[in-house]
Amino acid sequence: MAGTNGGDDDDLISGINVTPLVDIVLVLLIIFMVTASYIVRAAIRVELPRVAHGGESAGTLLTVVLAKDGTTYLDGVRLTDEELVRRTRDAVAKDQDARVLISADKGALHGSVVHVLDLVRGAGATRFAIHVERER
Repeated sequence: MAGTNGGDDDDLISGINVTPLVDIVLVLLIIFMVTASYIVRAAIRVELPRVAHGGESAGTLLTVVLAKDGTTYLDGVRLTDEELVRRTRDAVAKDQDARVLISADKGALHGSVVHVLDLVRGAGATRFAIHVERER
């Protein structure tokens, strides 16, 4: 007979083509790698002072970062002193137990750290901590 292959037409295809799955996984991996590099770049680099004895803190914190050049950031956003006071007052008004974590670069001037502490306390925050790293 013409046109027949001589085999059974009812054979099942039992192999799975994984090529499309691998393509999708590789595209997702590339997207993850690109977005991860943007997340890392957004961090503010400060070199924290080290201590031998320090504790861990729990709960939600209002994070203030004081860079080496004296610029102040609140939760990753650069702010002026007035904006820092206003946003701290807003946080304390919402939660009386609001905690403020101050991360100051070890090269920052002592007067700048005291100034930020004064601003935070003047805004009504009574619970605050200084962020340090443990010595190894």
